[in-house]
Amino acid sequence: MRTDVDLRHHGDTEVAPGLVDLAVNVRLGTPPEWLAALLRDSVAGLAAYPDPAQARRAVARRHGRSEDEVLLTAGAAEAFVLLARVLAPRRAVVVHPQFTEPESALRAAGHEVSRVILDGDFRLGPVPDDADLVMIGNPTNPTSVLHPAEHVAGLARPGRVLVVDEAFMDCVPGETESLAARRLPGLVVVRSLTKTWGLAGLRAGYVLAEPSLVERLAAAQPLWSVSTPALVAAEACVSPRALAEAEAWARDLTTDRERLAAALKGLGLEVVPGARASFLCVRVPEGLRVRQALRERGYAVRRGDTFPGLGPDWLRVAVRDERTVAAFVAELSSVLHPL
Repeated sequence: MRTDVDLRHHGDTEVAPGLVDLAVNVRLGTPPEWLAALLRDSVAGLAAYPDPAQARRAVARRHGRSEDEVLLTAGAAEAFVLLARVLAPRRAVVVHPQFTEPESALRAAGHEVSRVILDGDFRLGPVPDDADLVMIGNPTNPTSVLHPAEHVAGLARPGRVLVVDEAFMDCVPGETESLAARRLPGLVVVRSLTKTWGLAGLRAGYVLAEPSLVERLAAAQPLWSVSTPALVAAEACVSPRALAEAEAWARDLTTDRERLAAALKGLGLEVVPGARASFLCVRVPEGLRVRQALRERGYAVRRGDTFPGLGPDWLRVAVRDERTVAAFVAELSSVLHPL
């Protein structure tokens, strides 16, 4: 796959033993013990083939959808691969900067991809009228920008598939701009359970879409692609208990994110305004050199130059607790402003 940036580079590539991880956006201290216990217990059922029916019902109930509007997937990444295999767009448009797997999956399936590059404050603008497939993240990785639901919904129209990656929507208290419960022409919402619940190694997510498209995606999906533990996790993570815990975390995250943003601004750095996810996008002079210097001091951050629309002076920094942030900012200050 030849592109101008490495679309397959992700935050986990930045992490190595001994480094404090500010590169991956998975919530620390997860999965919580109650969820870990359920996963351990699920091992007793591994002799049977996985049955998604119960988890599918739970996800449908959580979003006020019918069961035939839900497809469980092995994380959001599988959802993008399935969409790329099933759809045959005349003009596919990916709104960047955003998570690169949607474009990567389209290209791997042989589709040509056009890019709409947002700049400035990375707010949503128009897309080409003739685009019959549009992919966008909300909140967007890596900018942390949350687009108003009505602006995103305004991209939907008959004859167009609109794919909205809401992997980080549970970072937003109340999920105020989610389209997960909406029924719009061609709307596809992709959700992930990886980030909030610490399940990157388990692979758990789902698609919400019109029944006819869900049926086509299911036909293209390998049999039993979602494991029994992942199905147990999916059902548990949409339970009232889990939703209440996620909401409390999202509210705490707001305080931690504002603390980190203020500290970075205090160093004279540009932080993308209005961040609403579990990370910040920061413009840092000589970003690649700074990233390497931070690695030498024990900190991993995500380079920004592998996101279309960003360049080498951009870094993505995960939001962490107050103590970790204070230590990180001190090291970053010494890199930026040596005595």
